[in-house]
Amino acid sequence: MQEREFDRFADEYLALHAKNIQVSGETPEFFAAYKVADTAELLAEKAYPDALRILDFGAGIGTSVPHFRRHFPAGELTCLDVSGRSLEIGRSRFGDVANFVRFDGSVIPFPDESFDVVFTACVFHHIDDSEHVKLLSEIRRVLVAGGTFVVFEHNPLNPLTVHAVNTCAFDENAKLIRAGHMSQRCRLAGFAKTTRHFRIFFPGALRRLRPLERYLRWLPLGAQYLIAAEK
Repeated sequence: MQEREFDRFADEYLALHAKNIQVSGETPEFFAAYKVADTAELLAEKAYPDALRILDFGAGIGTSVPHFRRHFPAGELTCLDVSGRSLEIGRSRFGDVANFVRFDGSVIPFPDESFDVVFTACVFHHIDDSEHVKLLSEIRRVLVAGGTFVVFEHNPLNPLTVHAVNTCAFDENAKLIRAGHMSQRCRLAGFAKTTRHFRIFFPGALRRLRPLERYLRWLPLGAQYLIAAEK
C-alpha cells in the first residue's frame, strides 16, 4: 500500500478497524494492548536496560503508544510511518510522549544500532513480498547487537482472519503471510534466531478461556502470530 492510500484512511482508521473486527467481540484497543503486553513479557526474559530505545515500525496513528508508555515507562519510543497524515494524527494525540518520524518506505532514517527493540504490528502484509527481505535487513541494521525484532501478523490459516482482511477497506491490497515464510525471511535478512507464537484463539464471548492460550501457542490456528528475531 502506498503513502496516499494510508493517508486516505488515516482519519477514519479507528472506526473502520472497529467495524471490521466486530465478529471478534473485541475492540482495536484490545488488539493493540495484547501485542505490546506480549512484547513486554518476551523482553522481560532478556537483560535489557530500563531505558529501552524502541522503534514502532509502521506505527500509523500511534495506537500502540499508550501501551508502550505503560509497559516501558522509562523507554524512548519512536513511531515511524510512510503516511504523513497518520503521523500528524499520532503527533496530535501523543506527541508529548513519543517521537513521530516520516519514513520514505526504503531507508529507515536512523544510524546503525539506534534501537534496542523494533516492533511492528500487522504492517508487512501491506508491503510487496519482493521488498520484505530488504526492509527486514534495514530493520536489523538499526538494531543493536543482541537487539530484538518483534513482528505481529495476521494468520492466513485462520478463516475468520481471512474474512476480516478480505472485507476491510484498508486491507484491499493486502497479501497475508504464513508464519513460516515470515520466519524464513527474517533469517534471510540475517537474523540469527527466531521464535514463533500463535495468538488469539478465542473470541470475546469466550475470553474467560484465554488463559489457556499460553498452552496453544504452538498451534497454527490462532487469528494472529508473533515472531521474535534476534540480531
